[in-house]
Amino acid sequence: MAMNRKLRVPVEVAELLQRSHPQLKAKVKAALQEILKNPACGKALKDELEGLRSYRIKRSRIIYRSDVASVEIVAVGPRSTIYEETFRIISRKEKEVKP
Repeated sequence: MAMNRKLRVPVEVAELLQRSHPQLKAKVKAALQEILKNPACGKALKDELEGLRSYRIKRSRIIYRSDVASVEIVAVGPRSTIYEETFRIISRKEKEVKP
């Protein structure tokens, strides 16, 4: 049974994708459709990034988290820097939440 999940994309990620090469945009769009159909298709991350998943598109990665109702894109970028960047994003969000 197909699940209708909501896709949540932060403004920064949407802007980055708008400026991306058309071929990459097409591959990301196809990957997002696959992730929405099957959120477990990405590799589960460990340690500081536990709870997130990584979907591979050649040398780039889509980092996301999912629950029953939605898939939230955390970051998109080259494999060489995406995990460090994701850790910075997560750390910044946690600081914003804590008083």
